[in-house]
Amino acid sequence: MGKLVLTTFLTLDGVYQAPGGPQEDTRDGFGQGGWSVPYGDEDFGRFVDEVFGRVGAFLLGRRTYQIFASYWPKMTDPADPVASKLNGLPKYVASTTLTDPGWAGTTVLGGDLAKEVTVLKERTDGELQVHGSGALAGSLLALGLVDTVHLLTFPVVLGAGRRLFVEGTLPTAFRHTGGRVTAAGVSIQSYDLAGRPEYGTYELPENA
Repeated sequence: MGKLVLTTFLTLDGVYQAPGGPQEDTRDGFGQGGWSVPYGDEDFGRFVDEVFGRVGAFLLGRRTYQIFASYWPKMTDPADPVASKLNGLPKYVASTTLTDPGWAGTTVLGGDLAKEVTVLKERTDGELQVHGSGALAGSLLALGLVDTVHLLTFPVVLGAGRRLFVEGTLPTAFRHTGGRVTAAGVSIQSYDLAGRPEYGTYELPENA
């Protein structure tokens, strides 16, 4: 059974919206798109290549899918590890409104998300990867379907934009499995889901 792996770019204040360009996602009047671009150094690229080296299929939200579909089919260099995987491997997009995806190798998931994703995990050889797709990521976390999370935190605060972990997110504990910091200062941390949080208290010593 494959693992469902979520890779997300975040600011220090938790914003995931439009990391890749000004017009990527302007919902709610968001005007700071493209905030991740200045930090795309060799260390960052090396990590991305490693992630794409483990992929068996992609699961994307509609918005992220349409952003990817407008760009990656035009990238035809077979030596590009990202483009070759995105163009060549199965892609699944969770949407109740998308009817004609257009990008070769795409299947639209419009039914019961929990059931459909569970089946996908069972039949995917390699990682079933979610990139971006903030709303979908929140739904998958709430359903307990995510196995591993890569959080890439960029050294910037925006003060506005859509956040990954919103008020009301299902309380979740994670186990840290590895991390690094790029030369440009992006903190790349990997976690496996570990169930519900545990709680404690700091007690004063009895002879205090």
